[in-house]
Parts: sequence; C-alpha cells; structure tokens
Amino acid sequence: MRLLLAEDERELADALAVILKHGHYSVDVVYNGQDALDYLEAQEYDGVILDVMMPKLDGLTVLKRIRRRQNAVPVLLLTARSGVDDRVEGLDSGANDYLPKPFDTRELLARIRAMTRQQTGGVDSLLRYGNLELDRLTFELTAPGGSVRLGNKEFQMMEMLMANPGQVLSVERFMERVWGYDSDTDAGVVWVNVSYLRKKLASIQADVQIRALRNQGYLLTEKE
Repeated sequence: MRLLLAEDERELADALAVILKHGHYSVDVVYNGQDALDYLEAQEYDGVILDVMMPKLDGLTVLKRIRRRQNAVPVLLLTARSGVDDRVEGLDSGANDYLPKPFDTRELLARIRAMTRQQTGGVDSLLRYGNLELDRLTFELTAPGGSVRLGNKEFQMMEMLMANPGQVLSVERFMERVWGYDSDTDAGVVWVNVSYLRKKLASIQADVQIRALRNQGYLLTEKE
C-alpha cells in the first residue's frame, strides 16, 4: 500500500517515514504543499497524510484542490491546531480523518488502517488465491506446508500479485507502487524479490506460482 506523507518538519517527516515503512507501507515524502499537490496530480496513492501548516501551499488548500479535481484518495490531516472549528473545517474540506499533534504513532497507524479500510469497503485482512492466504495484518503467507512472514517489499509485491491474480504486472508498476516515485533503485530489485517469493511459496507448498512474461512483467497463476 502506497502513501504520500506531506510534513514540513523534516525530522518528524523522516521519522514517520521510517515508522510507516516498518509497517509495510511504501512512502513518498514531501516537505511543502506545492510538492504534495504535484505528486498527487502525477501519481496514484492509497492514502495521504497531510500536515495543515506547510510552506508554499497549506494542507487545506491542497485538500480542497484535489477534491475539486475529483481525487477521492483518503486523507488524514495532521495539525497542531486541535480546536473544534479547525477539525470541522478540515473534515468539511474533504478530509477523512483529523489527528492533532502531538500524537502516538500507534494511533496514527490505526487511523491510516481505518481510513484505507473505508476506502476499500471494509476489505478482508486476508487475501486468498489457490491454497494460499496472505494476512495483511501479520504479513504472513500461509499454505498447507506452513506459514512464513514476509519482508516489507516482499509483502507489498505479494499483496499486489494476490489482489490481481492472473493479471500481468509490469516491473515499472512494481517500482512505482513499492519503491516509490523518487526511488533511484535499480529495477533488478524486482527480480530479486520475485526470486525470494518463489522460494517461500515452494517452502510452504503453495499451489500457485509467479510466472514471468518476457518484456511484460509478472503474474500469479495456479500451478497446472
């Protein structure tokens, strides 16, 4: 799941990015409202964490502009202003939730989970395909041969594959959704993580496989 974090306090932003990545999210970080708007216009995100008070454009202006453009991405507002009028203004501007500073990171993660669940209609935490299950809460992959916990990038790639079984996903799409808009990581990491996932699927006796299509990408299919 891919998030955009817009927060002008760089130390806080960088610390939150580490926490979110540890929670198996892919995160793009920007430090002002104009960059947040530019990223939202150019990329697709599963959720946005938007500080209200930022340089260039404030968070409420960014929020109002994306809503006028029919962008329904879930938005969580962060702000040091916690008055009722401030919360009402944020929610009336189109925010899905509002979290005053300072906050506990556990609550932040819980609110992100809640707003993204709402966006997907209360999606089940389990993805299933063939005899395979992927638990989005524990990051465990389970089949008749046992369970294995996935690393951050492995989990995000497996989640994409299991959410789109039989559909070819390009290397570029994996790079964009898992490694992020600004990543300078070599595309070879996709092949490396596919290799890890194949070994783990074999180790738990899954009846599905990750197939490669030359010059197209990868897809998840049941074994014949």
